[in-house]
Amino acid sequence: MFANIIVDITHEKLDKIFQYRVPSRLEGELCTGMEVTVPFGRGNRRIKGYVIGFSETCDYDLSKVKEIEDISRKGVAIEGRLVALAAWMKENYGGTMIQALKTVLPIKQKEQEKVKKRIRLLVSEAEGKEKLSYYLEKNQRARARLLAALLDDAVLDYELVNKKLNITLSVVRALEEQGILALESERVFRNPVHQDMYGNGRDGQPQNGNPGNGHKKEPIQFTDEQRAAVETFWQDYKEGRYGTYLLHGVTGSGKTEVYIEMIRRVVEEGRQAIVLIPEIALTFQTVMRFYCCFGERVSIMHSRLSAGERYDQMMRAKEGEIDVMIGPRSALFTPFPDLGLVVIDEEHENTYKSEQVPRYHARETAVARANMECASVVLGSATPSLEAMYRAKRGEYRLLELRQRSMRQEMAKVHVVDLREELKNGNRSILSDKLAELMEERLQKKEQIMLFLNRRGYAGFVSCRECGHVIKCPHCDVSLSSHMGGKLVCHYCGHEKIRPMVCPECKSRHVGEFRAGTQQIEEIVKTRFPTAKVLRMDMDTTREKDGHEKILAAFANEEADILVGTQMIVKGHDFPNVTLVGILAADMSLYGNDYRSGERTFALLTQAAGRAGRGQKAGEAVIQTYSPEHYAIQTAARQDYAAFYEEEIRYRELMGYPPVENLLAVLVSCEDEALLEKGCHYLKEYAVNACKGVKIDIIGPASPGIGKINDVFRKVLYLKSEKYDTLVVVKNRLEKYIELNRGFDKIRIQFDFNPMNVF
Repeated sequence: MFANIIVDITHEKLDKIFQYRVPSRLEGELCTGMEVTVPFGRGNRRIKGYVIGFSETCDYDLSKVKEIEDISRKGVAIEGRLVALAAWMKENYGGTMIQALKTVLPIKQKEQEKVKKRIRLLVSEAEGKEKLSYYLEKNQRARARLLAALLDDAVLDYELVNKKLNITLSVVRALEEQGILALESERVFRNPVHQDMYGNGRDGQPQNGNPGNGHKKEPIQFTDEQRAAVETFWQDYKEGRYGTYLLHGVTGSGKTEVYIEMIRRVVEEGRQAIVLIPEIALTFQTVMRFYCCFGERVSIMHSRLSAGERYDQMMRAKEGEIDVMIGPRSALFTPFPDLGLVVIDEEHENTYKSEQVPRYHARETAVARANMECASVVLGSATPSLEAMYRAKRGEYRLLELRQRSMRQEMAKVHVVDLREELKNGNRSILSDKLAELMEERLQKKEQIMLFLNRRGYAGFVSCRECGHVIKCPHCDVSLSSHMGGKLVCHYCGHEKIRPMVCPECKSRHVGEFRAGTQQIEEIVKTRFPTAKVLRMDMDTTREKDGHEKILAAFANEEADILVGTQMIVKGHDFPNVTLVGILAADMSLYGNDYRSGERTFALLTQAAGRAGRGQKAGEAVIQTYSPEHYAIQTAARQDYAAFYEEEIRYRELMGYPPVENLLAVLVSCEDEALLEKGCHYLKEYAVNACKGVKIDIIGPASPGIGKINDVFRKVLYLKSEKYDTLVVVKNRLEKYIELNRGFDKIRIQFDFNPMNVF
C-alpha cells in the first residue's frame, strides 16, 4: 500500500504529490487527512506531510520510494473531509495545496497542555487515623499535616496542598508509594468564554444594566415571520433536504433569535453548528446571547486568543465538548465531528473574503463544506450582498424574509443633510446644525447617541494648499499619513519622516493636513458638549485583549452618553437606549474606483441607521453627505433594499460585473519592473490562446490603484466570463504554464475570483 502525500515545505511554488510506502505497523492506523513525518530529499531530512489518499500501485521507481516514518503524534489529527475541502479551495481559488491546507488547518503544533492535579485519599478513616498517629509519633510533621487534611476532605487540590499546607511533591510521592493516597491528573482545556467577561452573575444569567439585559434564558416569543422562517428550515432539514437559505430581515427583526432556534434544533439532533460573524467586535454580544441558551457548550475562535486557547478550542470541538463555535472567517474550519449547520451573520461584509492565498470567500466555502458533510447554510443580513440575493432570485438559495422588527418598533426616522448647504450657511463644523440640535435634545433626555465615521485617529494626508503637492512615500505609491508628534508614516511599508514645514515642490509654507478621524471627532464632541461622557471605539482603542468587550460593556451599562467609532460600532450591536445615530461622512466611500462602492455605501448607511430605536423609544438617524441625490443615499435613507437592488443590478448587468458575470483578477508583482512588464506580456498572450473558442473578455494588464508597495511593482490582469467554471479551467491552464516556464520564478502571481477590492 502506498500513501499519496502533500509535503509541508516552505517553498510555496512546490506543489506536488509524493508517494511513500506505508509500513505494515501503520496500515491499520493511517487514514486520509493524517499528518505524518516522512524522509525528504537526498539528505532524508524529517519533515511533515499530509495524507491525501492511498493507492495500491506506485507511479515511481519502486527502488526510490521511501517509507513513512510515523504519524505526527504532536499535531492536531485532521479529518479527511477538511483535506477534501482544502483540495476544493485550491481548485476554485488557486494557490498551492500546502497553502490551502495551512488555511484549513491553522493550528498544527500542539501547545503545552494545562493540567489540573488532585490528591485523593485511598484508605479508610480508621486506617488513616492509625497512620496519622504513627507519623506524629515519628515526628514526620509534613506527612501528618497532609494526612490530617485528607481525613477532613478526601479530595484536595494539589495546588492548595503545595502552597497553603507547604507540602512538597516528595512528601506526596512517599504517601502514594505507601498506598495511602493517589495523585491524579486531569487535562483542562482553556475556555475563553467566561461568565464574568459578559457581566453575568454567579447563576450564569446576565444582570440588570449589563449587555445581557433583555437576553435572559427565557422562552423566545417568536413573531409569525420568525416562526415561519424556522419551520421552513426545519421541515427541509428533517427530510434531509440540506440547502442554503438567505434570511433577509430588516435591522432589529430578530435574526439572531431565528439562528438560535435553528441551532437549538440541530444540536438536539446530536450535531454541531458554526456561527460566523464579520469581525471580533461582534463577538461580545453574540456570544453572550448564545451562552444564555447553550451555556458552556459554546466557544469562540478569533485572532485575539492565545495560541494555547485556540488549540484548546480545536480540541474541545473535536472531542465533542462544545456544540457551537462562534468567530470570524477562520472559525469555518472548526473540526466538528458531525457538522449540521453553518450560520453566516451579516453575510454582505467584505471581511468574509480572505486577502491571503487562497483568496477564498467564506460564503462559497461554507456551502462547499456543507455539501460535503450533509449540512445546511443560513446567510443572514439586513442588506444582503448582490451575489446572495441574485442567487436567491435564481432559485439557488431559498429566501426567508423578516419584514418587520421583532417588537414591532418603527424603523428610525432618517434625515439627509446636504453638507454643501451647511457650508453655504457658514457652518464649517463636522457636525451639521440638524445633528447638533438632535444631540442636544437626546442628552437632555438622558438617551444615548452613536456617531459613526469610517476613519480612525489622526491619520490624514499632508498636502500643499498652494500647488496641491501631496507628501508621498518614496517606496510606495501612496500618501504618507499624519500622526501626532509631527510624524508622517506609510501604512504599507512603515517608512517614517518628520512633517515638512515648507512644500518640497513650490517652497510654499501653506502646508496643511486633511484629517477627519475618530480621535478628532471625539475632541470636537467633548468641546461642543462638555458635560457629556464620550467613548471612542476604533482600532487604536481596542488593541488590548478584551478591548472591544470593555468599551461595549461600558456603553451598554450607560456609563457614557456618546459612542464615537468606526465601522465596528454599526454592525449588529443592540443598545436599547440609543435613539440617535449620526453618520458623519456618508459618501466617503461612494466614489472610490470600485464597482462595489454603491453597494458598500448603502449597506453601511442602512446598518448604521438601524442601530437607532431598537428599544421602546423611537429612533432617528442623520446622514451627512455631499451627494444627497445618489440612489445609494436615497434608498438607504428610506431603508428600501428592494429599490436599491433593482437599481444596482441593472448597473452590474450593463457593465458585466459580478454577480451577473464572473471576474478573475491575476495579480502579478516583481521587484524588477522590466521583468514584470515582460512576464505580463507573455501571461496575457498565453491567456488569449488558452481562451480561444471560449467566451472570455481579457482586460489589461494595468497598474492597480497602488502600483508599487515596499519597492515591489504590481500589475493586474482581469478575465471576465459568465461561467465561473470557465474561469477555473483557464486558471488551471495558467498555473501549469507558469510552473513550466522558469522565467516566472522571480515573479509572484496570485489569483483572485470576484475580488472584493480593486487592486
